[in-house]
Parts: sequence; structure tokens; C-alpha cells
Amino acid sequence: MIEDQASSLRKMNQSQLIKVIAVTGGKGGVGKTNITLNTAISMAKQGKRVMVLDGDLGLANVDVMLGLRVERNLSHVLSGECTLDEVLVTGPHGIKIAPATSGTQSMTELSAIEHAGLIRAFSELRSQVDVLIVDTAAGISDMVLSFSKAAQDIMVVVCDEPTSLTDAYALIKILNRQHGVFRFKVVANMVRDTREGHELFNKLSKVTGRFLDVALELVATVPFDENIRRAVRKQTSIVDAYPGSPAAVAISQLATKAMNWPIPNQPGGHLEFFIEQLVSPKATGTQR
Repeated sequence: MIEDQASSLRKMNQSQLIKVIAVTGGKGGVGKTNITLNTAISMAKQGKRVMVLDGDLGLANVDVMLGLRVERNLSHVLSGECTLDEVLVTGPHGIKIAPATSGTQSMTELSAIEHAGLIRAFSELRSQVDVLIVDTAAGISDMVLSFSKAAQDIMVVVCDEPTSLTDAYALIKILNRQHGVFRFKVVANMVRDTREGHELFNKLSKVTGRFLDVALELVATVPFDENIRRAVRKQTSIVDAYPGSPAAVAISQLATKAMNWPIPNQPGGHLEFFIEQLVSPKATGTQR
């Protein structure tokens, strides 16, 4: 069934290459969703057509952070009640958001048939997309690993907490040893200054360099900024509410940098490849 559905994706009208980025972190509370949304909005402000997929299928929060009203979500797509285009909601600067469910455990344990339904949903997607950013759940569940290994670029968000580093290492270890992922981009979040961000990155790279065959790249140091909390309370983005604040500037620079990351022609250059990798239990990551 998966092969049949995957082959149908090759008939998609979208011929352009799509950049797919997974934002993950191992543990909750490191600021993944803030990084995801503000990066997406920054890209949209620069003219990109961006979609955010809420990858926390059981505890959705992307729409809540932006104060968006959601009537249907991915569970309705999988049940056949509507298409993926019909559940998409439009956020700031035209970003599209594919909302997940909240408080639904079954969504975290999709069957093979439901996986096939997800493939069909994306194969029928009519919205044009330049960049797909996936905000994964916390932890090292199968769904987190699937979303991560399917993306072209994996951004691991860490903060200056021991559990953040240990959980990030655990995630990187599993993706490396069990799924063949070799390259990871790191965002040091909520740091006091650039120096602390580099020190945090060095701690992580030291232990990965000792035990794993991976290459880490520090792509952003985002300072702790009270304006983030103010923006969250307003259910808006910091890049819109406080564009000149330190965190907003850092994330805007990250977005510009991410837009220039090369997109491989094959594999991993098309949305269809992302979905095939996402749902195929036999899929293995390619060296990145």
C-alpha cells in the first residue's frame, strides 16, 4: 500500500524543490515552537511560501501560540472528513499551518492505513510551498524520529540545562546509529550572550565527537529575551511584535541563513520524498 501511494506522489504537479526542515530538541521547554514559528514568519516576510507542520500530533500548540482559530486538524484529514488543504489555517504573513490535535493519544500511534492516508493527503495538496518546517514533539518517540530523519535539515534546539544537552545527545545518537543521519544543525537558545552559546555548542560537540560519527554545525545563538515572553502572552511572534529585539534579530538572521542552505536534487529534494521517508518503516536516512 505504501509503495502504491508513494508512487502516486510522483504525479504531483509541484515540480519545484521544497526545503524541508525539522526543528527538534529532545526535551520540552527548550523553545522549539518559538524558533519554528519565528523562523517561518521571518522567511515569509522575505517572500517565501512557508508551511508549518505541527509534528506534536497529540499535544498541538502551534495554532495556540498564534491565537488562531482551528476548526479541523490532521485527525479529520486521516478520517477522510476533509482534505489537507481544508484544514490549513493562515498565519502571519501568509504562512500556512497544518494543525495537529490536542489530547488525542491515538494520533501518536498511527497505523499503516493511517500512514497511507497521510500520504494521500499530501499527494493531493494544492497549496504551493517553498519551505516546509516541522515542529516535532519533545522526546525520542518513533514519530519524532520519523519526522527528523525525513527532513533535509535537522535543527536541534538546546538551552543551558543539563537535561537539554543529555536529551539532545540521546536524540542525535539514535538518529545517527539507527537511522544513518550524520549532519545536524544546532541552535543555542535562551543564552546570555554569543560566548555562552558557543560554550553550550562545544559541550554538545565534545561528547558527540567522542562517541558518535556526526558533524554538528552551530547555526544560531538566540539570546534570552523577555520580549519573547511578552510576545507569547500576546499570542504573536517576536519578529513582528518586537522586530528590533535581540532574539528577533538572531532568529531573522537564522531564517536568512536557512533559506540559503542547499537543497539536494535527489534524494530529499521533493515533498514526496519527505512523506515517503516519514511513513515507510524501512526507510533509512541518507548522509546529510
